[in-house]
Amino acid sequence: MSRIVRFHELGGPDVLRLEEVSVAPPGPGEVQIRPRALGINRAEVMYRTGQYLVQPEFPAVIGYEAAGTVEAVGEGVSEFAIGDAVSVIPAFSFADYGVHGELVNAPVHAVVRHPANLSFEQAAAAWMMYTTAYGALIDIADLQPGDTVLIRAASSSVGLAAIQIANQIGAIPVALTRTDSKRQALLDAGAQHVIATEEQDLIEAVERITAGEGARVAFDPVGGRKVRNILKTLKFGGFFFQYGALETDDLTIPVMELLGKDLTIRGYQLFEVTGDPQRMQRARDFIHAGLASGQLAPIIARSFPLEEMAEAHRYMESNSQIGKIIVTV
Repeated sequence: MSRIVRFHELGGPDVLRLEEVSVAPPGPGEVQIRPRALGINRAEVMYRTGQYLVQPEFPAVIGYEAAGTVEAVGEGVSEFAIGDAVSVIPAFSFADYGVHGELVNAPVHAVVRHPANLSFEQAAAAWMMYTTAYGALIDIADLQPGDTVLIRAASSSVGLAAIQIANQIGAIPVALTRTDSKRQALLDAGAQHVIATEEQDLIEAVERITAGEGARVAFDPVGGRKVRNILKTLKFGGFFFQYGALETDDLTIPVMELLGKDLTIRGYQLFEVTGDPQRMQRARDFIHAGLASGQLAPIIARSFPLEEMAEAHRYMESNSQIGKIIVTV
């Protein structure tokens, strides 16, 4: 018997329960992990409230991110052995797995050894945010040295990951945040420029930063009416990625910007990368190298014990964090 985070109805953080359940042995192609740290992300909040890509079947398990040690391996698994230190990459559906608990199973294709220089907390923080940012910026947009990339909601874990990846390859990360309150924290996190979109003229600021050329990439988990102005800041052939929907209003697209600049506007989710073995391997190699060198370094906003999982979700919903929220086991 082990304690697993489950919920029996949709709702706020208080629907999450830490329940004693019997965990099955790992099946063929599965790895059983004893987590030491768990990562929290917006997808879990959406899943808990019924706003995610799949709907939960109750009682529902939850959790995409964990780091710990291998407890057992299923039939056909030769890549890992008992005692190995591993992390979990989000490469599965909540309908099949949830890794928030004291003993969990995960599919072997979603398990990876993390660099030895990382703590379990850092390892649990790493793979969701860096894989999400890598897939859009590197795998699809092929961001190059000198390119300007606009990063909306830049104080989120994925936003900070995007800043670090842009710096790693020599691009120019521009953090977009609502007010000036997080400006210094974002500069300290590696943003080369910060634009407070409720206090500054976005179009004018990007024109000044890029000497009139425009940004090549915009990376946005928010959406809504302000996307119109973001599109106006892009250069000819620019990319706009919508990877979340913190605002659910339909996008307003200026048609002459779209046609006149040959813009690419697309939805994106990390499963594009994690669902393709070759792209997944390239992502692993890129992220592992960056973590090992220290060029990619997870920023942890706050840590909670497992018994305070509901409180960790409340903190996520407050939008006050800068970086990743971690739960220790």
